Amino acid sequence: MGDLVIRNLTRSFVRDDGELLTAVENINLTIRQEEFICVLGPSGCGKTTFLRMVAGLDQATSGEIILDGEEIRGPNPKIGIVFQEYSLFPWRNVIDNVAFGLEMQGIEREERYRIADQYLDLVGLSQFRASYPSELSGGMKQRVAVARALALDPVVLLMDEPFGALDAQTRNLLQKELLEIWEKTKKTIIFVTHSVDEAVFLGDRLIVLTSRPGSICEIVTIDLDRPRNRTSIEFAKVRRQVLDLIAQPKCSLQ
Repeated sequence: MGDLVIRNLTRSFVRDDGELLTAVENINLTIRQEEFICVLGPSGCGKTTFLRMVAGLDQATSGEIILDGEEIRGPNPKIGIVFQEYSLFPWRNVIDNVAFGLEMQGIEREERYRIADQYLDLVGLSQFRASYPSELSGGMKQRVAVARALALDPVVLLMDEPFGALDAQTRNLLQKELLEIWEKTKKTIIFVTHSVDEAVFLGDRLIVLTSRPGSICEIVTIDLDRPRNRTSIEFAKVRRQVLDLIAQPKCSLQ
């Protein structure tokens, strides 16, 4: 599989009052296979719109998105997405939530359960396969959502602030677990976050977006060995560099 190439990507909307609103403007970016990218930007800068266009859920006004030589024009099995809200079906138990996409693809019951069990084991929830979402903690629900996305074996996994609603302890734990999953599965990940700490802990590169219309202000390479220690001098130095960057007027994150 090849790189994900984004060229001149722009998305504009016409508001009810007739005003033209540009959410994302002229984004150019090449994301390498198996790379972990973090996207940081203020509320309303178009981060979710950007992810939805990459996922094929929203159409660009202009520009193109190319994965492995193929232009993305709609939902694509090579691209999976995990939202902050979990989006689990409350009437389905865990194994059936994970197997849902496989069921929609027409995979036979025995095979889709085999695949779903494989990814439940990967996220450490095998013992909860018969439980329902209402019986799970927030962190467990998000693990189920990750397993469901991975069960379809996407090339690229998009994550829209997936840990934003969790407490700090659970969030830090899931960050570590996500890195372990990434290292095992070799997926390309694009991870949207508001947290500089999270971005520096997770990412190979950090894409800093400006306020609306969202465009790339700066791309920061996070050159720290993994596993990363949040209390180290090196980590603190990189975090400070990123904080200083986003405080500059050109990035307009305040």
